[in-house]
This record gives sequence, structure tokens and C-alpha cells, in this order.
Amino acid sequence: MLPEGDLPLRLVDGAAFFDFLGPQDEPWLRVLIGELARFEGRRRRELAERLVEPLPCQTPFFKRRAATRVLLRLWRRERVAAVSPVAARARLFGAAAAREASDGGSRAAHLAAVAASLGVAPEALDESLFADLPGERVVRAPEPLPSAAEIVLRTNLAVVQAALMRASTIDLSVEGGVRPVVRLAKLRGLLCVVVEPTDGGAPRLQLSGPFSLFRHTLLYGRALAELVPHLAWCARFELRAACALRGRIVDIGVESGAPIFPAAPPAPFDSKLEERFARDVARLAPDWDVVREPEAVRAGRTLIFPDFLLRHRIHPERRVLVELAGFWTPDYLAAKLARLREADLPPFILCVDEERACALGEVPPHLSVVPFRRRVDAAAVMRRVQELTAA
Repeated sequence: MLPEGDLPLRLVDGAAFFDFLGPQDEPWLRVLIGELARFEGRRRRELAERLVEPLPCQTPFFKRRAATRVLLRLWRRERVAAVSPVAARARLFGAAAAREASDGGSRAAHLAAVAASLGVAPEALDESLFADLPGERVVRAPEPLPSAAEIVLRTNLAVVQAALMRASTIDLSVEGGVRPVVRLAKLRGLLCVVVEPTDGGAPRLQLSGPFSLFRHTLLYGRALAELVPHLAWCARFELRAACALRGRIVDIGVESGAPIFPAAPPAPFDSKLEERFARDVARLAPDWDVVREPEAVRAGRTLIFPDFLLRHRIHPERRVLVELAGFWTPDYLAAKLARLREADLPPFILCVDEERACALGEVPPHLSVVPFRRRVDAAAVMRRVQELTAA
């Protein structure tokens, strides 16, 4: 993610406004891309030294810093060495120490002797000595080279993602395509509640930001940032967040039409966790149907998107909703299940990842929660299902 100091934004009266790149920035971006392309096959440190120097044209300071970091991500770094750098250093430094203790000798002589023993040229041995260091790796340009217009969108996306990495609360209104967004939020394990306004407006997603958690803030922030490019495929969206930027808590906003790089077109996909759970339940409980992604259910003003509906084939009134939760706190689980009980819905089971607990404390024993690590215990879930539907 981009460092906070590289973000092109302005703070005005408690709000932050992004200075997005646009078509007016494409001329100098073409120059910047050309400079990076010139260093194809050269050392990373040489490229870094060039990039701190001025370009032969006027560039906005913060925009250029952000775009440069985005471009550097696209340029691969490759270790090129005739021999293993670790082995080369061990042989050369050991030989140099031994010769120094006896008759001395020049560096060139030591280099030639070790190179001959390894079967490589002295120049190749010299270049291999530190080839494993980040700055000594060779840079490779992507194929094909990105266009200036693409870098505009990629940089704007990176700027928004970096800001949200420092968010405490996020409110997202979505029209058209809300379910794929909610599905992705759940698959990434985000703390997310969908609220349907009473005035008939667009559904709103209320998400916890990384700065509201006690643990896993970096991992959670990255998961949250992955959600942003998928918003481009919604009919309309409006994102509002409170972020800690430049020593202040400020409000940011991003709306439909923002020039951000979109994700790949939505496509049906399952997580391995869900696939394994469905397969295990089908094997253990052949009398139960496993319905993936049933229709959303209303809990007061909240829309709940369960992952599965488990329904008995002979007695369809025996039904249980199942959700696989990601990051969680005990208070979050208690509040969610309380809303479900108040709505008089079918029994509901939450399967929670014990490794993604974000706060200290244990889950209250009265909650319908099945903990797991890496793989959901389908047998434990079915035991709980039998208990909830045994009346």
C-alpha cells in the first residue's frame, strides 16, 4: 500500500479530498513510463537513483510519487547470478582471509582464483556476490508496457485503498450488484452488516475499519482494500469513511464515476472453505439438502446473507441457516445473533475462525457458534443442527 505521505489529497474543514490523476497527467506519465523502460535489465538500485532525479518535464509532486510506486510494483525484480550469491561470498571471503593470513594478494587475484575454481569468469563472480540483495536485482518490464491511461486508474485505486487502510468506520451505499459485493466482503472475512433504509433507498453496508480492531489490522486492511475495485461494477455506489490521515480524523468520500481501476468482471466463485464444508455435509448427512447462498433474510432493518441453508429432505420445516464468519469479536457475534432471534428467523449457526478473533474474550456459551481452524467441522455443525431442530 502507498505510504500516507505519498497520497495526493487536500484536508479542508475535517474532510479529505482526493486529487485524482486524470487525462491531464498522461503526458508526464508517458515520460515516466519511458524512463522505467530504459532500465530494463539493469539493477534496481540504478533505477531507484534515476527516479529520485527530476523528469525532463513538470510533474505534480505527490501524484508523481504515488504513480512511481504503482509502476514499480509492475516491474518485476529478478535475481541474475552465475553462481549462488551465498556460496560465492563464502568461497571468496574465505579464500581472501586465508591468503591475507599467508602472503596477502590483491582482490583481483583472489577473485580470479575463486572464479576459476567455480568455473565462471571473474566478472560473473563479481556480479553474483550480492545479487540476492533487493537493490542488486535486475528489473524486468511488464509485457506489454502499461499505458498512461491505465496507470492513471491504477494510481487512483491505490490512493483510495491506502486511505481506507487507515479507516475506523466505513459506510457504503450500493445499488445494483450489492450481493456480489456482500459476498466478497464475507469471503474476505470483513466485519460487515447490510442495512436497508426505511425510506426505500439503496442498501448500505456498514463495515468496521482496520483502526477499530485490536489485532490483525494490516491483514484486515488488505482484505478491505480488495473490495474497492469491485465497486466499479455496481450500478451506483457511495462510500464514506472516517480515516486517520496526517494526524487527524477526517472524512473521505468516493462515489460512482470515480476514476479507479476496476476489478476483473464478476464471475461466480466459491471459497475452498465453503466448498469443503458443503462436500462434508453432503457426505455426513445425506438426508439434508445443502442450499448455497439462499435468498437474503430480513432481520429488522438489516438484510442477512447466509452462506448456506441446511434443510431436511423429508421434513422441510427442519431448516437451519449457516454462515461462515471471518474476523470477529464476541460482542459482534452476540449482537448479530440477537438481531436474528428478534426477527423470528429459522435457527442460525455461525462458524467462526478462531485465528481471526480481533479482541480478547471468549464467545458466550449460549450462542449458536461453532469455532473452527482452517476447516469447518461439518460433524460438529450437524450435531448443532440436530439440537436446534429436534423439537
